[in-house]
Amino acid sequence: MAATSTLRRLRRLRLHQKCQFKEGFSNLGQYQVCLFLLFLTTYLLTLTGNMLIILIVRYNSQLHTPMYFFITILSILDIWYIYTTVPKLLTVMVTHDTRISFQWCFAQLYLFHSLGITECNLLAAMAFDRCMAICNPLRYTTIMSVKMCRCLASVCWFCGFMTACIPITLTARVPFCGPYHLNHFFCDIAPLLRLACIEIPLTVSVNGFVGGFTALSNLAIVIIMYLGIIVAIIKIKSNTGRSKAFSTCSSHLIVVTLFYGCASSVYSSPKGSRPAASDKMLALVYTMFTPLFNPIIYSFKNKAVKEAMKNGIQKFQSEMRCIQVQVPKPLT
Repeated sequence: MAATSTLRRLRRLRLHQKCQFKEGFSNLGQYQVCLFLLFLTTYLLTLTGNMLIILIVRYNSQLHTPMYFFITILSILDIWYIYTTVPKLLTVMVTHDTRISFQWCFAQLYLFHSLGITECNLLAAMAFDRCMAICNPLRYTTIMSVKMCRCLASVCWFCGFMTACIPITLTARVPFCGPYHLNHFFCDIAPLLRLACIEIPLTVSVNGFVGGFTALSNLAIVIIMYLGIIVAIIKIKSNTGRSKAFSTCSSHLIVVTLFYGCASSVYSSPKGSRPAASDKMLALVYTMFTPLFNPIIYSFKNKAVKEAMKNGIQKFQSEMRCIQVQVPKPLT
C-alpha cells in the first residue's frame, strides 16, 4: 500500500513539473548557428516542397489518380510530422529555454508516434496501389476507385492514432524521478523511460510488441505486394515495359527502406541500449530529412509532375504579362 501511494504521489507531482531537453544539440558550441540554419532551411524546404506537391496535384486534373492521391496524403502527413518536432527544436536553439511541461511533452509524444504509425500504414497502402496498377492494369480503375482510396486513407489515419494510444498510455503511467532531463531534442519513449524510478518490464515489453507488430505487419504487406509485382514484371516481355513498371515502384522502395531502416534501428530496443547520441542522429534522419526527401523522390523526379510544374509556371508568367498589359500607363 505504501509503495502504491508513493507512485500515485509521484504521478500527481509530475503534473506540476517540467522536464528539460538536456544536451539536445547544446553541447556543440560554435556549431550551434550552423545547425540552426541547417535545421531552419530543412524545415522551410520541407514545408515548401510538400505544399507544392499538394497544390500541383490539386490543380492538375491529369494527376487526379490513386497514386498521386496517396502522395498528397503523404505530403500532408510529412508537414504535420516535421511540424510536431522541429519548431520546438528551433525555439530551444534560439532562446536556450529547454523546459517543457509533461502535458506538452506527452502531447508531442502522442502526435509524433501517431503520425509515424500512420506513415507505416500509408506506405503499405501505397504498395497495394502499385501492385494493383501493375498486376491488374485492366481492373485498376475499378479496384482503386475514389471510394476505395478514401477508405484506405481513413483506415491508415484511424489505426495510426488509435494504435499510438497503447504505448503512450502505458508510458504516461510510469513514475518518473527527477532531475527530469531528457537527453534528446524532442519527447520520445526511449529517453522518457530512462527517467523511470522503478523497473518497468511490462511497459517495455508491451511497447516493443505494439511497435514491432505494427512495423512488421505493414512491412509484410509491402513485401507480399512487391512479390506480386516482381512476378508480374517477369511476365512482361518487352524491356521497355519492364523498365517502366519498375520505375513506378523504385521511389516507393527507397522511401520504405529509409523509413523502416531508421525507425527499426531506434525502436528495436525501447529502453535504449545504444548511446543517446546515436538515437538522436538516427531520429534526425526520419524526423527531418525523410519528409524533405519524400516529395523529391516521389514526385519531382516524375515526368508528369515536372510537366505539370512547367505548365503552371508558364501559366503564371502569361497571367503576369496580361496584368502588365492591362495596367494603364501614367499620364505625362
